[in-house]
Amino acid sequence: MSKISTSKNRTKRETITQQAAVLFRRKGYASSTMRELAEEIGVEASSLYNHIGSKVEMLKEICFKVAESFHSHLDETEKNLSSPTQKIESLIRFHIHMMLDDFDAVYVSNHEWNQLKEPELSSFLQLRRNYEKRMTDIVMKGIEEKQFSPGNASVIVFTILSALRGLELWQRHKKNISKTELENTMLKQLLHGILKNR
Repeated sequence: MSKISTSKNRTKRETITQQAAVLFRRKGYASSTMRELAEEIGVEASSLYNHIGSKVEMLKEICFKVAESFHSHLDETEKNLSSPTQKIESLIRFHIHMMLDDFDAVYVSNHEWNQLKEPELSSFLQLRRNYEKRMTDIVMKGIEEKQFSPGNASVIVFTILSALRGLELWQRHKKNISKTELENTMLKQLLHGILKNR
């Protein structure tokens, strides 16, 4: 029987979860099976249960790991940066990095979260609402301080997050452009729309 091969910095469980994200993104959570996951990894299906309990457990781990990454970065951003403009720039850059560097997990978190079971489903949705609320508060502060043009902060946040999720399309049809150029171009376009003309 083959063993689960891992990199130096990843446990067997993390390797399984990462491959599950690839499978769930490609086939959808509902259509994916443990047997298919085992085949992707190159082991017997029974050996997966030595490391992870169920398919829904993997989905939970994927979704909450992504949510926690965004919240952790937001915590650091609010702790270390004072300007709303700097904060929004930092958040935009982090979203782009996550979409480019951990695309499968972010995609699954965006599209398959509704397959979570309670109480995890409500907990995950609350994390998303809290993140959007905190981001909206930053935009509102930027408007109050006249760093951003007047506007509905919730709509501004929705527009930014929607544009960033649009990177899913770019990932499917990658163009000949560096990650740095993509990041800087998107940042310029998204910030340009809300910065107040001085």
